[in-house]
Order: sequence, then structure tokens, then C-alpha cells
Amino acid sequence: MLYIDKDLFEAWMERILERIEILDKKLEKLNNRKNQLNGECLLDNQDLCLLLKVSNRTLQRYRSSGILPYRRIQQKAYYLESDVHKFISQDFVYKKKK
Repeated sequence: MLYIDKDLFEAWMERILERIEILDKKLEKLNNRKNQLNGECLLDNQDLCLLLKVSNRTLQRYRSSGILPYRRIQQKAYYLESDVHKFISQDFVYKKKK
């Protein structure tokens, strides 16, 4: 059995807790940071599916048809918040006219 001096053990524990607190602060900063491009919020597919209540396939049709502009960043589709607002307002006006 390994015996460790109490003071040494407590010093190790303090160092570990300090490291955990540092990591916790870094993770909190990352969670609070939103994806942005030139100061404008970017939404990913999951965000937009939840917002519009549509499937991934529907978003793909919107992208393919060109009615919803998007940006590709590292093989992932992102949508500018302003483009989404335009899309929603145009779609709403289109359906209202029908």
C-alpha cells in the first residue's frame, strides 16, 4: 500500500482543483461565444431545423434551389441571421398572398 503525506496530498488536490477551475472558465467562455461572421450571427443546420421546424432534407432543398443562401465553413453549412430573416419574411409574404 502506498502512503502519501497529508500535506503533499492536499497540495496536489489544490493544484488539481485550480486546473479544473481554469478549464471550467474556458469552457464557459466557449459556450457563451456564438458563431459569427463579420459580427453577424451564424446558424447551423440544427439551429435552423429547430427554428423553422423543418427536416435536414428540407433545408437541403432550400439550399439547392437557391432560396436560402448559405456559407460553407469546413464542410458544414451555415446561414447568416439576416439571410434567414429575409427568407422567413419572403416565405411568409408568399404564403399570405396565396
